Amino acid sequence: MIKLKGIAASGGVAIGKAYCIGREEFSIIKRKISHEEISTEIYRLEEALIETRRELTNLQKRISEELGFAHGKIFEAHLLVLEDRVLIEDIIQQIKNKKINVEYAFSQSIKKYTDTLLRLDDEYLRERVVDIEDISRRVLRKLFKQEAISLQDLKEKVIIVAHDLSPSQTASLPKDKVLGIVTDVGGRTSHTAIIARSLGIPAIVGLEVATKHIKSQDKIIVDGSEGVVLLGHIDKVLKEYQGKLSRYTKEAKIIHVPKILKTATLDNKEVTISANIELPEELPLVAEFGAEGVGLYRTEFIFLGRRDLPNEEEQYKAYVNVAKKIKPYSVIIRTIDIGGDKFLSQPQVPKEMSPFLGWRAIRFCLARPDIFKVQLRAILRASGEGNVKVMFPMISGIEELREAKKILEDCKKELKKEGQEFDETIAIGTMIEVPSAALTADVLAQESDFFSIGTNDLIQYSLAVDRANEKVAYLYEPAHPAVLRLVKSVIEDAHQHHIWVGMCGEMCGEALFASLLLGFGLDEFSMPPPRVSKIRELIKSLKFEEVKAIAEAAIKFSTSKEVEKYLQEELRRILKDDFERLVMV
Repeated sequence: MIKLKGIAASGGVAIGKAYCIGREEFSIIKRKISHEEISTEIYRLEEALIETRRELTNLQKRISEELGFAHGKIFEAHLLVLEDRVLIEDIIQQIKNKKINVEYAFSQSIKKYTDTLLRLDDEYLRERVVDIEDISRRVLRKLFKQEAISLQDLKEKVIIVAHDLSPSQTASLPKDKVLGIVTDVGGRTSHTAIIARSLGIPAIVGLEVATKHIKSQDKIIVDGSEGVVLLGHIDKVLKEYQGKLSRYTKEAKIIHVPKILKTATLDNKEVTISANIELPEELPLVAEFGAEGVGLYRTEFIFLGRRDLPNEEEQYKAYVNVAKKIKPYSVIIRTIDIGGDKFLSQPQVPKEMSPFLGWRAIRFCLARPDIFKVQLRAILRASGEGNVKVMFPMISGIEELREAKKILEDCKKELKKEGQEFDETIAIGTMIEVPSAALTADVLAQESDFFSIGTNDLIQYSLAVDRANEKVAYLYEPAHPAVLRLVKSVIEDAHQHHIWVGMCGEMCGEALFASLLLGFGLDEFSMPPPRVSKIRELIKSLKFEEVKAIAEAAIKFSTSKEVEKYLQEELRRILKDDFERLVMV
């Protein structure tokens, strides 16, 4: 069995036959032309550019309607290339001065363009080479009168394997026929990754050698959550991944509640179940699965994959759109959490040796108040039209929280002078995802309106485990006694200071751990929308006093394996026949 490791771009599991897409090649031959043919070749160029522009404009309109305006904007970069007068003039001058055919002149100019970008020490500009190559292929098709490789006519469900997929190819994929996507190149913020997540298609990018090892009709396994592709003798792990696929499918198909419901245990302990979202297109899922608002609205998508920074108006429109649609329920907007595995493409943002421990999240915002204030003003303005709360990520101590709150107050004063409406008492939340914050939660609670525990980072920081590193992934244990003690103490400190505590990490969406967190007294559970219905049903099947006693006992064990074994035994005893359905599936 061969195991290929790449970048986990879109979660989920796919098992099926590979469908390999070869790199589109054109036989471009240099041909001398006569003086009389120059005008004809220039006319062919202009016609190809016009046809490509028309084709892209129609595609942009369709994608905007189907996937949302933000995805339609992907094609703005393509359109700009078609209107680049420097590039077009260079092609025309080659045709005139060197008396060569348009196909060759065009390919030479594009090569100069891409070679220059690839030499630059700028990740954003290097990634734009993909856009330029996409445009190049489109224009060359028009010049050669060739039809594009179409995936619309797939006869069976397949896993797409390619060196790369252009944004237009990814956006045009027939979702009912594509089980997964695997590419040699790309990153988590590439257009392929973003669109795959919006379509709900498991995807792994950046595998480098996928097209060398995988052939069409090969049966492969794609684990989009772990960034792993398995091929060859996969029979020994097939059952395991079929079970994992079954769990994903059942979560996605679980009976949707017709309206947002309250959640309470059998002995009437009420908790809130909210949803984590990243894109506006996910909003319908919040109501569809019955979440009580948005417990985490990640704002990084507005900033990533672009050369410029989003202005206040653009951000305001994004935030108020969510706030209005979720009203009267609340939306907790997390301020920009750039860094770690998410990078701005602006040249002033340096790459770091240890990005997860570096200049990221609140550290970046406090160092760049010009960027931070624009976002805070947009969030405050949105609060005037919806139930909005603001949350600061990666707070490590009280000084950072105070500084962030001061900048927020400055923004309030500015807006008040301008006559802008906003919620003057907007709730301010502190994310607890750094051990220093967890250990000083009693101090932070005195100046916070609520806490949200980000276990994804809290676990990796507490256990010194890079969760993206497969060599130490086995050490990433949510039930580690150290993690449990930190979580429990944070909840206790918050309640002693009369503020509520939520959790937006993956841990609270896992049934086994959700019951433990309920016993610790967690007030709000925020998770991907498809998990909401199942966790709600689990909590409604339990008694708070019973799981409280279980949690008290669980925290005394020495290892995570002992904790998990004990939880399984106790929940099996309580839930009886419903255990497998509510906990293990």
